[in-house]
Amino acid sequence: MKRSKLEASAATATITLPPPRAGHPPSRHPKKSPSESTIDWKRLHTFLSVAERKSFTSAGRCLNLSQSAVSRQISILEKELQTPLFLRTSQGLVLTEAGDDFFATVRAMANKLSMGVARINEWREKPEGPLRITTSLAFGSGWLTARINTFHQVYPGISLSLLLVDDLELDLLLREADCALRFARQKHPSLIQRMLMKVRYHVFASQEYLDRRGTPRTAHDLDLHDIIVYGDDVPAPITDMNWLLTVDAPPREPRTPTLRVNSVYGIYRAVESGLGIAALPYYVTEEAPDLVEILPELRGPSFEVFFVYPEELKHSKRIQALRDFLVDESRLDKSSGKSDDRANP
Repeated sequence: MKRSKLEASAATATITLPPPRAGHPPSRHPKKSPSESTIDWKRLHTFLSVAERKSFTSAGRCLNLSQSAVSRQISILEKELQTPLFLRTSQGLVLTEAGDDFFATVRAMANKLSMGVARINEWREKPEGPLRITTSLAFGSGWLTARINTFHQVYPGISLSLLLVDDLELDLLLREADCALRFARQKHPSLIQRMLMKVRYHVFASQEYLDRRGTPRTAHDLDLHDIIVYGDDVPAPITDMNWLLTVDAPPREPRTPTLRVNSVYGIYRAVESGLGIAALPYYVTEEAPDLVEILPELRGPSFEVFFVYPEELKHSKRIQALRDFLVDESRLDKSSGKSDDRANP
């Protein structure tokens, strides 16, 4: 079958290297220069996967290839480039200096190709194609996934991938994800953001815990209860995250928590198990009927949620579809009274 120009361009890539240095005459039987040959894009894709994972085995699992097939592809590529790309050590694979430079080039090529294909997809009449959105584990599991079915019914041609991480932010400008739900205003000028909602923390405990330990009537009563808070080992996602330790407590005498855990979702599961009392946002507790809000007069810290995407995707129909959907869902939440303190721009 005859391939289109786009398919052909994706299949091969020409790598041009400089000619031999002066003072090094060519041999009587010179090897074919990399500048005279083409390199199969699939081998470059394999190299990219190995360089990212630093392992033939891990790359093979990702590419659905055997470890020996991946190793063979890399050996062929190194022979074509006439340069070693990896050092094989007892600790695994390490990029050589040339390999590290080549990795940056190939990754940039892959990003450009991905962006080019995405832009071509945007010419279609309907929003279609893959769309990767990243956010925190708690917000993605609690608020976002509960609404994905509705989005899919409206836009069946968009294939969503949710990348839920707590310990780092994926780089949208490097296309580690297409868009994100972030909890602070972004400062980079190449990022576009839309504020969706404002979320406040409230105090919760399980019914089982309250039956066993009693219900606190005032903030001062928290002195007699088990408190679950965010851990100190990593930066908290919002300011004053552990306010339950100090509210109505004597100055410089904060309460001692029963558990510290560096995950909002982990805090939720601990409260759900009956371990103690914690501050949680409504989006985490909406699907937990056994959790009871206590001390409603206490106003915990709040944060804003922003939909963020790179400026180069501002004309993407998939981005526009998801943005408008999320804005509408935020407004529905506010109007239906599911939660307070959620405001749209």
